[in-house]
Amino acid sequence: MLTPVRRPPPAPSRRLAVLALCALFAVSGCTAFGRAVKEGDELTAQHKWAEAEAAYLRALAADPEASEVTVKLRAMRKSWSEEIFLEAQKVHGTGDLPGAQKLLLRALELDGENAEARALLTQTLDARVEAARKALKDERLQEARAEFDAVLAVQPDHPAARKGVDAVQVAWARRWFKTGQQLEEGGRLGNALLAYLRADQERVGATAARERAEAVRQKLRDEVAFLVVASPVEDRAQSPDVAQRLAPGRLAAMLPQEVPILVVTEAPASKVGVKLELALERVMPLKAVEQSQRTQRYLAGNRSVPNPRRKQFEDRLLQVERTLEEVERKQATALRDYLRRQAELNTVRQTAERCRERERKACLEIIQLCGEAASALEQPGRVPEECNPQACATRQCGQEEQLLAQSSAVVVQLEKQLDAALEQAESQRREVQRGRDAVFREPVTVEEPMYSDFVYDVELHRLTVKATVTSVLRDLLEADAAPAPVTQDYDVAHEDFTHKGYDRYGVLADPVQLRNELELRVEVGDKAIEDLSERVMERFDTYRQKRVEDARRGMVRPGAEDVVETAVRVLLLTADKPPADILLPVAQARGLQRPEAIFGK
Repeated sequence: MLTPVRRPPPAPSRRLAVLALCALFAVSGCTAFGRAVKEGDELTAQHKWAEAEAAYLRALAADPEASEVTVKLRAMRKSWSEEIFLEAQKVHGTGDLPGAQKLLLRALELDGENAEARALLTQTLDARVEAARKALKDERLQEARAEFDAVLAVQPDHPAARKGVDAVQVAWARRWFKTGQQLEEGGRLGNALLAYLRADQERVGATAARERAEAVRQKLRDEVAFLVVASPVEDRAQSPDVAQRLAPGRLAAMLPQEVPILVVTEAPASKVGVKLELALERVMPLKAVEQSQRTQRYLAGNRSVPNPRRKQFEDRLLQVERTLEEVERKQATALRDYLRRQAELNTVRQTAERCRERERKACLEIIQLCGEAASALEQPGRVPEECNPQACATRQCGQEEQLLAQSSAVVVQLEKQLDAALEQAESQRREVQRGRDAVFREPVTVEEPMYSDFVYDVELHRLTVKATVTSVLRDLLEADAAPAPVTQDYDVAHEDFTHKGYDRYGVLADPVQLRNELELRVEVGDKAIEDLSERVMERFDTYRQKRVEDARRGMVRPGAEDVVETAVRVLLLTADKPPADILLPVAQARGLQRPEAIFGK
């Protein structure tokens, strides 16, 4: 007797496969870990520190919790740090302090507890400070600043280095101040101004550079100043109050203070500017009164008017009722179609039933004949010819059955349409009822306020002060040119309405509140002096634009002394809107951190 062999269930086999796969991955992982540790040990023995560090880091990436690898990595870095320290000692002995500092920083980066490297680094930094002091004493300021900055990059709070940086700044300030004095004595005021500004920016307060810069700036402004020689106003209108608003002091106050425009009464020869002569021809106050009328609407009473809201509701109700008529018409059409198709369905159904009855009777007759033929047959097991199954399956009623199915589907569809029409008609009837309720609730008439217009007299009072000023602007360099006087009218007007009060109609009394004539005379003088200041500024813009074009042609050499002289004077002329293509190159060429200091800001 054979014993059946039982197969093990599949689930344990799958678990074993999974465990085997996990074990395979673990073995491969352990293999990579062990290989990396072994490689790190070999490279450490060969003093290949960078490759050994990379190998230990790969081992830690495979197993971050391997404490023995962490210990080996720390020991390797200590050894590496010791080797770099020995090399740093040799470099320090040769006097290469920057190289020794770089190596010592690397040694401390590998082993922060390397006390010997830290002590030697302190000694190196002190030596660099001493070297910087010696360079400072020998006036090698750039070298000294570089040494101090290198020390501060390692120890930002090194007291000697910070003190040395301050000393370097003071030395730079004194050097630039001395340069500025030499340039000023040589008459190169533009270069002297930039030198004083550089000295002040190097170390504020170390020298008197700021005061000297202000004095030089003022000399330059006086040198390039655009003079406006304004003679006293000729008062032909006998109006001292208006003439006083046209005085030279008022013109100086109207001009921008940033640019060097000086208003004087006399000017030396060969100076750039204009001569302004003013004559106040007349000052004429005009008063006018104009009569007009205004209307004020007031409430006269109330009246009954048809309610516009009721009409809106009635129109909406009429529209809804017409919609209801259309819906009912569609409902009647759907009902007629449904009844007609229902009658046709009944006729088709009766025809189909009569056809089925005929088929059933014919089949019964065939079955009876088959029975009689079978009983009369003498040979058992033989089927007579009268017992043919195909005789009952004639399918004579197929057309009637198909017509019945089509008619039934059409009737079902019409029934759905009839139900939808009935539901829509019912919904529309509810809308009609709501519209009727809204119409009945709204009143037929409402009260409307009646307004009327009250006409009353109004007076317009207008006060106008007109001043006529004749001005002559002549170029100082073309004093012999024929004068071209310009006569301009300036007027200031103020107006106000006045009328009586009528309490019954809600019209409040409005008295005349015209401004004082003296105020308008002062204002017309200010308007005239403002227009004159704009004309003077047009002349000044033309003058300084030529200077700007000359300075731009020399910007290919922004550091040249002659270019700087021209550029500084142009910048003072354009202090209100300095051109950047001149300001920035000049400031960069002279090392100014704040270019706006040229203008005293």
